[in-house]
Amino acid sequence: MYKMKRICDLVLVLICVSILIIPILITTLLVWLTSSGPALYWSDRVGRDNQIFKMPKFRSMKVDTPVVATHLLTDPKSVLTPIGDFLRKSSLDELPQLWSILKGDMSFVGPRPALFNQDDLITLRTEKRVHILMPGLTGWAQINGRDELPINEKVNLDVEYLHNHSFMFDLKILWATVMKVLQRDGVSH
Repeated sequence: MYKMKRICDLVLVLICVSILIIPILITTLLVWLTSSGPALYWSDRVGRDNQIFKMPKFRSMKVDTPVVATHLLTDPKSVLTPIGDFLRKSSLDELPQLWSILKGDMSFVGPRPALFNQDDLITLRTEKRVHILMPGLTGWAQINGRDELPINEKVNLDVEYLHNHSFMFDLKILWATVMKVLQRDGVSH
């Protein structure tokens, strides 16, 4: 299944890049024009088998923001760039992760990659064997609560994906993700 999933990821990423190249370029320009610092933020993330990789996102926060999960910030809105809230609500900040999919660090569907310092999430995923999965741009937990889920619920959904993943399940998750993004459902700041 892994080889077929990888081929599907490569085909889909090439289609997405050809369709989204203009929005990617415009977003890059907007980030540069509205805040100081680079357009991309390269985050250390935990990948398959707990290997660390660099995951790019469009920078939605100020350069000096602490490297922690958003929900752990005292006042997340205070560290957003002028267009950061829009980038997050529209999920445009996630577009550079197409690079991670092309490179083979991520898949379109799988558990969202944890930050390198989210020890509680990493430990629980490892205990439940979720760490053997390729992380994804979207996942079962993403469409069932996204940022609003407590870690144990997120991992339980990741485990459900681990035991039930298939081509059709991935298609269901991708379709539901498109609907959630269009509705801006479950996005925190």
